[in-house]
Amino acid sequence: MLLWAGVTLIFPLIALWMKIPIRHMVLLWLAISGGGFHWYWHDTHNVSSIPDALHVSSSMLEDMPVQVAGLIASEVQVDGDRTQFEMRVTSINHYGSHSKKDENRALISEQVIVHIKLAAKQEQQLAAAWQRGDAILLRGTLKAPAKAGNFGGFDYSEYLHTQEIHWLFKGDGAASLQKQEASLWNRYTLFRWNDQLREQLGQRMESAFTSLHHAGYMKGLVLGVTDELDPATYNEFTQLGLTHILAISGMHVAVYAATLLYLLKLLRVSRETSLTVVMILIPAYVLLTGASPSVVRAGIMAMIGLFAARRGMLKDGLNILSISALLMLIWNPYYLLSVSFQLSFLVTGGLLIYMPLTKPFFAKWPFLIGGEVAITITAQLVSFPMTVFYFNQFSLLSFAANFVLVPLITYIVLPLGTVAMGLSFLWGDGARILAWPAEQLNDLTFLLVKWLNVDDAYVSIWPSSSILWVMAYYAALYSVLYWLKRWLTSRRQTNDITVLNSTAISSPIYTGLAASPEWAAILHTAPEPEGAGKFASRQWNGYRHLALALSVIAWLGILYTGYQSPGEGNTGTVQYLDVGQGDSILITTPGGKHILVDGGGTMDFATGKNAWRKRADPYEVGKDTIVPLLKQRGVHRLDAVILTHGDHDHAGGLQAVLDQIPVSTLFFNGTLTDKTPFRKLLNTALDKQIKLYGAHHSMEWEPDQATKIRFLYPFTLPENESEQLPVMKEQNHYSVAMILEMEGASFLFTGDMDDAAESSLLSELTRFSSSVKDEGATGAVRKAIDVMKIAHHGSKYSTSEEWLSYWRPKVSVISVGATNTYGHPNEAVLERLSAVNSAIYRTDTMGEIQIRAQQGKLSVRYQRK
Repeated sequence: MLLWAGVTLIFPLIALWMKIPIRHMVLLWLAISGGGFHWYWHDTHNVSSIPDALHVSSSMLEDMPVQVAGLIASEVQVDGDRTQFEMRVTSINHYGSHSKKDENRALISEQVIVHIKLAAKQEQQLAAAWQRGDAILLRGTLKAPAKAGNFGGFDYSEYLHTQEIHWLFKGDGAASLQKQEASLWNRYTLFRWNDQLREQLGQRMESAFTSLHHAGYMKGLVLGVTDELDPATYNEFTQLGLTHILAISGMHVAVYAATLLYLLKLLRVSRETSLTVVMILIPAYVLLTGASPSVVRAGIMAMIGLFAARRGMLKDGLNILSISALLMLIWNPYYLLSVSFQLSFLVTGGLLIYMPLTKPFFAKWPFLIGGEVAITITAQLVSFPMTVFYFNQFSLLSFAANFVLVPLITYIVLPLGTVAMGLSFLWGDGARILAWPAEQLNDLTFLLVKWLNVDDAYVSIWPSSSILWVMAYYAALYSVLYWLKRWLTSRRQTNDITVLNSTAISSPIYTGLAASPEWAAILHTAPEPEGAGKFASRQWNGYRHLALALSVIAWLGILYTGYQSPGEGNTGTVQYLDVGQGDSILITTPGGKHILVDGGGTMDFATGKNAWRKRADPYEVGKDTIVPLLKQRGVHRLDAVILTHGDHDHAGGLQAVLDQIPVSTLFFNGTLTDKTPFRKLLNTALDKQIKLYGAHHSMEWEPDQATKIRFLYPFTLPENESEQLPVMKEQNHYSVAMILEMEGASFLFTGDMDDAAESSLLSELTRFSSSVKDEGATGAVRKAIDVMKIAHHGSKYSTSEEWLSYWRPKVSVISVGATNTYGHPNEAVLERLSAVNSAIYRTDTMGEIQIRAQQGKLSVRYQRK
């Protein structure tokens, strides 16, 4: 309400200052007000009815046995030992050993996400036979979606809220689902037929292409099916900003519509009839390709554009774009929070607004090359702020990759793949012949993408910015391009500019090549800016050079501030990340140095006879949690990675870190393990020329003037004759222990030290302390610690009474997984911590824990309240 009131007060001022007609501002205010109230009404009604239906609170509903009946509402995904789908629940009741079959069955209508963990490999085929629209009866438990465990991390609960889903249903084995008799027609029958058609088309694609790798890529390119796309290939495309190629959007709709129009023209169908036929067929294509927000937007715009072309009415692309957005938001206001929706509309709008400003710069270039360069540059400039806002990285090679690959894929590979898929229904050998050149071009694409990704020096990391920064970027960019065009116009003859503008609008480059990124770009766009642009022109027309200089300075300043890591002055921060059952701690010193202690790790039990349980793209804590958080927080380089020991729950996630984040130094305990991933990690460090140090007792390092790290453990191991690093199978005993002194506060890190290692270190520290009279002598260790990271996730084999008595920590932090099967943290450890009056913070219940130190004072905050 306060925001609405502020907008209401500001609008008249803007109208008076910029001399915008009052009626236009009133209409805009009414649109914004109506949209706001529509959102508010929709959001207040987006609540779960399940707790009321079962007459229990949401907290009591967790893990309660229930039985639900309803319809499968989405495609069924079988991946390893898990089957997932959405379900429309129509009735629900308690289920237990003493419950009757239909006791207290409540009728509801609510969507849930179903996860069924398969018990045997044979159940995969059974689950694969389930289809959208099937009537089913399920028994299991309900669980609330997880909230974000780290500050700025992905919040699954909020995401599902925008999908109007509030519960996860957990089933155990395929036997937990029973099919019921269903009517031949229900609300999902049309989608069921569409799923079957997509499946058949996917099979045809597999028959046309010789390898699953190529078939999976072409399915994503033509049908929008990305489940079978190689994860490594997708990551390489992401690194270069090429994922828009794999997301069905305006490019695909443009090719589809243009192909149909061309075929109908060959059949001598009249123009009006052709436009009508294509307009009717576009919804079928939107549905066939998955109906993501980007393709829905492109489909709506194409239909409106075709209708306008048929009637000779509306020709302004911005109006068509606005109508499309309005229709989608009326249908579902949560589209506004969709990354796909935002990127699709912003890039399309950016092309319509900024293309008239950029095309004069390439007027004297060769026709096709100039048009493609103008489109690529404009698209890159427009998409840049949203790319770094959401993905926190940008490749300097992105322009080159888009310039070369987008035309190749759009005008050659995409049509070849589509025709080969269709031809495979009639002539299999002919389809394979047609698919062969597409495969060669795909191999060339993969090779080029891999080559461009070899050197990560071209990838820049950008911290998460604010919406205000994004808006300031777009305003400054518009100002730069506007005054650059004015400067260029003043240097050319008036007749040249007239020819340029008329040619740029009507030429085939803007009805074909320029249409490839977005369908809307083929529509007419005003060569001169409207509204605010005209106001700026009147005020600054006599000061073009000054306006241009100020605009460039402002734009560069915005880029500079957006690239800088957020700092907090003379404050040091220790961030205990929530990585489940493992350790990962990010230290940011007052001088802006970044140190990562351990990298968590995801245990893989899908080996041997359980290999069938392995998923296509399993969750990996380094790739999916730690690296995104480091990028989001503007960590351009890690000054050091300190690996306490080689166990997978501490070292496993570091492989992804070393692959994607520049690292200067790696400290480890000086031993090797017999595990292949650990050796791969050290080899990666050697390949990337990262300095390696074996940390040991009495070793010190000063990252900056206000920060010192003293390594306490392990003790130096005796050198063997072969001069090779010793292999230690049991790594916990050799965990690196160290003290961080920063801004007058002390932090003790212990890895997974066991009680034997604690006792050995205490003996050495006690002996050393007794040998010196002055506690402040060089090398002496403070006994009182402000913050201690509890060893081994609170295991009963660590954190002895003697250990706590020596260090007397004021604050204790336990990094532990919420669903671990080890019983961590041990109750006896918690009692010992309470006995020394140490404040306890736990990542399993509190999520990420951040402790800031400034002039000896500590402040603590944590993610989950």
